[in-house]
Amino acid sequence: MQPKLAIVAGGGSLPLALAEACRNCERPYFLLGLEGFAEASRLKGHPHRWARISAVGRVIATLREEAADEVVFAGHVRRPSLASLRPDLYTVRLLARIGAGALGDDGLMRHIASAFEAEGFRVVEVSSILADTLVPPGPLGRLAPDGTALEDIRRGLEVAEALGRADAGQAVVVQQGIVLAIEAAEGTDRMVARAAHLRRAGPGGVLVKMAKPQQDRRMDLPVIGPDTVEAAAAAGLRGIAVEVGGVLLLDRNAAIRRADDKGLFITGTEPVSCRDQARICP
Repeated sequence: MQPKLAIVAGGGSLPLALAEACRNCERPYFLLGLEGFAEASRLKGHPHRWARISAVGRVIATLREEAADEVVFAGHVRRPSLASLRPDLYTVRLLARIGAGALGDDGLMRHIASAFEAEGFRVVEVSSILADTLVPPGPLGRLAPDGTALEDIRRGLEVAEALGRADAGQAVVVQQGIVLAIEAAEGTDRMVARAAHLRRAGPGGVLVKMAKPQQDRRMDLPVIGPDTVEAAAAAGLRGIAVEVGGVLLLDRNAAIRRADDKGLFITGTEPVSCRDQARICP
């Protein structure tokens, strides 16, 4: 029998996709919904429990009660303010131990993963369960980026990599070499909507999204899906370029169909260090 999987669920559809994959292959699992982030309607119909994001000790106790062996973190989670945190004793000790290492989201997630492993759980990647969600090289639909779009992608990769190294965000919109918007705490869709108000005349811009270079890829890989395509189309963008093997594509067929219908490309790109020239996968 496969090891029982605990799906620590934030917002969005990714936790549900993982739960359905486990159900389809008859793997034992349960969802641990994070209060204020996971949607009850998505968890309904699956075995689930709830916990506060700041109650790490309670989360670990719940995993033990459920006899979970492996843990996967999935879904949108916005880091709470210190004023609203209300940590349990375990979390207080964890934060005290890591100190300044918790200043950035990536650093905090690495420490959380290490804490779960120290308690005897194996932290696994989403892609180990949903293997077909990682974006491959090259165009995925009928359309491909032209020369102008390729230059915007190169520029976007340079900026997104620098942004990621600062542990600040994972996406950028570039049009005709001009950076229209970079992702911060608002998330990709809101960033894309903001870029719509800054668009220039001529060929539309490109959304470029990639994992942070230093990111623990078991935690918080960036995600796109049909809603991302809709947001890009509404903003007047001409395409979406994402890192090969570093970005998850949910509802793949639906996203590609929607991109084709909207006249957008989706393509997998392979960045190298921003000290060198970024190259685009053929």
